[in-house]
Amino acid sequence: MKARLMPLHIEKPIALVGLMGVGKTTVGRRLAKRLGRKFDDSDDAIEQASGRTVAGYFRDHGEADFRSGELRVIKRLLEESPPLVLATGGGAFIHPPTRNILKEQAIVVWLKGDLDTLVERVSRNDKRPLLRGVDKRQKMRELMEERHPIYAEAHLKVKIARGPHLRTVNRVVRALKTYQQMSHVAE
Repeated sequence: MKARLMPLHIEKPIALVGLMGVGKTTVGRRLAKRLGRKFDDSDDAIEQASGRTVAGYFRDHGEADFRSGELRVIKRLLEESPPLVLATGGGAFIHPPTRNILKEQAIVVWLKGDLDTLVERVSRNDKRPLLRGVDKRQKMRELMEERHPIYAEAHLKVKIARGPHLRTVNRVVRALKTYQQMSHVAE
């Protein structure tokens, strides 16, 4: 079945933000296909640019250097033409300079998940450095308390759907259509 292109006329990139486990990468790939856009993942781009894993870079150079490099990579990706769909790392939007660039140059969509769904998803593998050797439920709860007020600065909030990621993609498309309609009304 061929992907249906949606009649969205949003010229800016679309950036997905949210906690680990919400499905930014999977939803982003499917959203990009639906919209006929290129997809990129900022963590993958950082790994390609640095030749290191995100966890290795973080461990060897610290968070400040990582966030600085992440900002440079995100700036470069946002300047691509035509605009893309970008999945960001869970902490990218927390960093004020990165958050400001994303808010200015993209439509930022916060994918928001509930604690039980996120804990179930992040427990499927042990690739996430922040969750190694800790109580995953407690750490996710702490991250929600710390980051949700910041994610709330996104242009759009979309609750992730239980079940197939396609349901969340559909919710994002509906939110983008509403955003587009509201933008035209404001003009």
